[in-house]
Amino acid sequence: MKFIVLGANGQLGSELKEKAQHYSEHHFLFSDIEEVDITESSDIEEYIQNNPCDVVINAAAYTAVDKAETEKEKALAINVSAVNNLALLSKKYRFFLIHISTDYVFDGKAYLPYKENDTTHPLSVYGETKLQGESALQNTLTRGAIVRTSWLYSSYGNNFLKTIMRLSKERSLINVVFDQIGTPTYAADLAEAVLTIGIQNHLVKNLEIYHYSNEGVASWYDFAHEILRLTQSQTTIIPIESKDFPTPAKRPFYSVLNKSKIKKDFNITIPHWKESLILCLNKLTTKD
Repeated sequence: MKFIVLGANGQLGSELKEKAQHYSEHHFLFSDIEEVDITESSDIEEYIQNNPCDVVINAAAYTAVDKAETEKEKALAINVSAVNNLALLSKKYRFFLIHISTDYVFDGKAYLPYKENDTTHPLSVYGETKLQGESALQNTLTRGAIVRTSWLYSSYGNNFLKTIMRLSKERSLINVVFDQIGTPTYAADLAEAVLTIGIQNHLVKNLEIYHYSNEGVASWYDFAHEILRLTQSQTTIIPIESKDFPTPAKRPFYSVLNKSKIKKDFNITIPHWKESLILCLNKLTTKD
């Protein structure tokens, strides 16, 4: 099979590059903004025409949650217009499209892990644009996959893990919110799941939404605490409430995802977030 991965230089895209080396029976083409601007419909169509494929993985996104509050047009271009372009091209050129979305499409008022068909109600511009991107696919495609994930981190790019590690070297005390609950997700695990969907896309008969995060539940404080424990940092971490750490964008207080559907449909086993965190930290240590 022939795969195109868009957003190849991001956290997920970089992990997909690594994983692709273990799937030598398939052909992968990785591209980012330098190769093709997916917000320009003529650019992306020409790229697809020149590179016929079976599966397109859209790992490109505007993910600066707080900046999106003042950069709405930019967020709309990448998270909505570009996705609409891909939906139309998927229909025209008959490739299977896998699009990555987010837990931030929910308002966080649930008390049970969110299922794929639960009511959405984003609290931020970022969440709203990601939901509009989902709607663009739903309005156009009859077959494909939307994969919602949460709290993504990796040895690549900028993320919460790297921020905490950096701060622990700069400060003796760090404040982290304890009243936002979700699940940290290692981008390498997500990459494996996304490739499984792509390779087994014959199992997907309609446009399906899937939830994928690591197993387990944590607050941002729990996540940070585990990072400091595993790195044997002497920095003290203080749990605080969200109201004491105001941000431009409002976050859902609870965004744990129910992953029963993806596990059932593709027979996959998902690691616990603490196990995956150890793997990522080991990788970062090796890089250093």
